[in-house]
Amino acid sequence: MPQTASIGSSFRSFFDAVENFFEGLATVRPVPLAAGLLAFGIYLAFRSRASFNVIRAAYPTEPTRWRDIWGAYMAGYGFNSVIPARGGDFIRLFLTKSRVTNSSYPAVGATFVVELGFDLVMAVFILSFAFTQGVFPKPPDFSKLNAFDLSYLAGHPRFALFLLTALMVAALTTSAVLSVRARAFWARVRQGFTILADRRRYLREVFLVQLAGWCFRFTAFWLLLEAFNVGGSVRNVLLVLGVQAVSAAVPFTPQGAGVQQALLVQVFAGTAAGGTVAAYSVGQQIAIGAFTFAIGFVAMFFIFRFRSFREVVRRGQSERAEEAKEAAGVAG
Repeated sequence: MPQTASIGSSFRSFFDAVENFFEGLATVRPVPLAAGLLAFGIYLAFRSRASFNVIRAAYPTEPTRWRDIWGAYMAGYGFNSVIPARGGDFIRLFLTKSRVTNSSYPAVGATFVVELGFDLVMAVFILSFAFTQGVFPKPPDFSKLNAFDLSYLAGHPRFALFLLTALMVAALTTSAVLSVRARAFWARVRQGFTILADRRRYLREVFLVQLAGWCFRFTAFWLLLEAFNVGGSVRNVLLVLGVQAVSAAVPFTPQGAGVQQALLVQVFAGTAAGGTVAAYSVGQQIAIGAFTFAIGFVAMFFIFRFRSFREVVRRGQSERAEEAKEAAGVAG
């Protein structure tokens, strides 16, 4: 019963926020909204450029176009913005590999991991700031929030630890199986990390590029806070980014829907009216989701000539199955 009540409370919190958003739609300021979305698009372009640089280091002799890497990045991000469980990562992986000659899934996947170094550094900084402001709930208090996925894990630490351990064991087991089937697997993974061997190049072509993009992300959320009448400030933006860092850890819903609403209402309780904060929490998700999904679909259609995300998934699954058969044949 308590679990069912938590789920119901989470859904009510989210849909109440949706209702507040539509009720206050007339008060949304269109100029800051458009400018915020533009800044967010530039942020993603910088991220794709960093990804391009990592891939170019891994495959220096293969002709690679930034346009293709940008298109794959946008298609994956756009899909993740409306579909849970990060299925867009698979779409991005397949589309990127399809445009990098002689590439492999392990190497391309490893290049994605390289990008996480910057994200980890910024997450430590942002969350450290957020937890010192006196408004951000401490991890033990997450179980009291009206967000089922986050509150359930926080309220059941043993299950959370079991889940984390199971995922780690599964990852290690998969790696062991793959290493037995093909010793070249680890060589391909190392190939994806090539740019890390040159620290100066990594700093110049990846970390600093991502930092420039992060500045546009910061600007984007400042403008979105202004657009939905919450008020832009350095503190408010860092709190929003802190909320996103927490919600990204439980990707059971698109963009952490539900988790973000619960956290933002609590974080901005003394800054703006609850209805205004709820409208912002849903409004910025809808705006970013629609914006990135549209760009991702356009990129997928005009760059890769796919007519739907489902078609990309089917093609990717088919190709992976064929490669698995070939690998099994070689191992045998």
